[in-house]
Amino acid sequence: MVEQKTKTRLEAKYDEDISPRLMEKFALGNAHQLPKLSKIVINIGIGRHLENQKLKQDITDTVISTLTQISGQKPILRMAKKSVANFKVREGAPSGFMVTLRRDRMWHFLDRLMNLAMPRVRDFRGVKDSAFDKDGNYSVGLTEQAVWPEINMAQVTFVHGMNINVCFERSNPAMSRFLLEELGMPFERPDED
Repeated sequence: MVEQKTKTRLEAKYDEDISPRLMEKFALGNAHQLPKLSKIVINIGIGRHLENQKLKQDITDTVISTLTQISGQKPILRMAKKSVANFKVREGAPSGFMVTLRRDRMWHFLDRLMNLAMPRVRDFRGVKDSAFDKDGNYSVGLTEQAVWPEINMAQVTFVHGMNINVCFERSNPAMSRFLLEELGMPFERPDED
């Protein structure tokens, strides 16, 4: 007997509510034309912080711990591809950590980002709607890891931010914005005078 996979809350909302509205609004004739959330990539750059040799291990331990707690996966270390003298970067030197989330972990992370982390950002008025690329991928940055409820800031020795990229297949900026807005992404509202 084949076990039925239960869908996450956002995935079920996408399949049942948002897909038909997307097809109607953008006049899509086929379900295979629908934009699809393919992955979420979380990056934390640490290159500029590694000059201090005394803090080097504390910084990498903190970043690995943070990414593991918020994503449920162990991050991989990324090395610099080329040397840049102005930024004191050497080829092959550690430059950051990244995690790529797909399937259920991706949907759970997006749900926690929109409903738990973003409301905890100080003076939060919404995310910008100008951060889409031509393929409809969306990028957002967080300035500190304290917005995640699972991070205990009393045990953290290094405060850092992160870049979060939400990647789509078969999309454009208008479709991606509509899809994210329907899922609950808190975009900025124009000021009403």
